[in-house]
Amino acid sequence: FPTAPARLLNSSCFFKKTLQCSCAFHGVPTPSVQWWLGGALVDGTNGNLQVTSIVLGPWANSTIHLTEKPEMGTRLVCEGKNQNGTHASSILLMSSKRGSLVSQTFMKGLIQGVVYGTIAVTLLFLCLLPFIVKYIRMKQAKKIAAIKAKKSSKGKASREPKMSLKSKEPGASTVIPSSKREILKKRDQQAN
Repeated sequence: FPTAPARLLNSSCFFKKTLQCSCAFHGVPTPSVQWWLGGALVDGTNGNLQVTSIVLGPWANSTIHLTEKPEMGTRLVCEGKNQNGTHASSILLMSSKRGSLVSQTFMKGLIQGVVYGTIAVTLLFLCLLPFIVKYIRMKQAKKIAAIKAKKSSKGKASREPKMSLKSKEPGASTVIPSSKREILKKRDQQAN
């Protein structure tokens, strides 16, 4: 017949008129469940505490009701135990001005959520990083191409031969466009 150590399957706390916390354990043989409040063992009914347990096959479920608000920072522990092992869940009870309670499990879950969210955002960024780098390089390549195009068009303009109407060498002939030649002929006729 197989055996299994006591294992916590679920634990939860909620506050309505009273604080109620539950723990569910599984194990072979069936685990026994004990509650500890502020380091003291809780047994049965004790004024402001009431414990109820249900056992069904290898499962044990236990619930504790606290009718009075616990002191700030009180630790509540549910412990499942059989001959093969022990498993426990610790809950830090905290009260605020409004009387609500925050368990250690909630805070742990909140911190884990923030850590996992940060990891997810980091992984997403790392996956998108090659695309971001490619986009930035394309933008830079376009700017560089535009600058080179401007420089090359200025360079071509400065390299084109300039035609001069006046000859720099004495006695050399001067090339004059036909439209200017007609203007010069008219000027010469008027002068004569």
